[in-house]
Amino acid sequence: MHEGQKIVSIDPVTPDIDCIAKAGKILRKNGIVIFPAKCLYGVAANALDEIAIKKVFHLKQRPWNNPVLVLIPDKKMLQDLVTSISRQAYTLMDAFWPGNITLVFEAETHISKYLTAGTGKIGIRIPAHPVAKALVEFLNFPITGTSANLSGKNGCYQIEQLSSTIIDQADLVLDAGTLKGGMGSTIVDVTTSSVTIIREGEVTTSQINELLEI
Repeated sequence: MHEGQKIVSIDPVTPDIDCIAKAGKILRKNGIVIFPAKCLYGVAANALDEIAIKKVFHLKQRPWNNPVLVLIPDKKMLQDLVTSISRQAYTLMDAFWPGNITLVFEAETHISKYLTAGTGKIGIRIPAHPVAKALVEFLNFPITGTSANLSGKNGCYQIEQLSSTIIDQADLVLDAGTLKGGMGSTIVDVTTSSVTIIREGEVTTSQINELLEI
């Protein structure tokens, strides 16, 4: 790995700790790292810092009214980010985390309005991909997990598909080869007694309904 090299190859199964540490150092300084999630490449930034969050919106040319989901290393971190966790939320987490499902909670008051897009809600997931998992575990703070594409464009499952605009603005790109592709995670709002499926992805509506006996 050369010091000045922006695109760095990383093993998708057993990621090199030096690469993770390099990415972690950038994220601690409010930089931007492109990283592999299970289906698509994502944009990582410190989810607790407004400067870093704004960088993500600018990089993706994302409308300010579109919230950004975050990735966390474990369930314990939820206590610092959300106001309450319903029984249904625990059931869904136990069944589908890590990966596959993003749960939307009421955000704690200290969470940036940029991250929640003024909704007061925050989407959270524990990542399944070994690189994403290693990154959040190394940092022990939440990072953004939004897909690495310009707003309205398709997600990227190979580095070659990334927009040059995104690569130019990123501080580091972790290339783990070709990812699975597909829909990405299912997004479920668990803030009300009857859960709402915002976007169907890896986990189907019928799987959720069956699990929750709806």
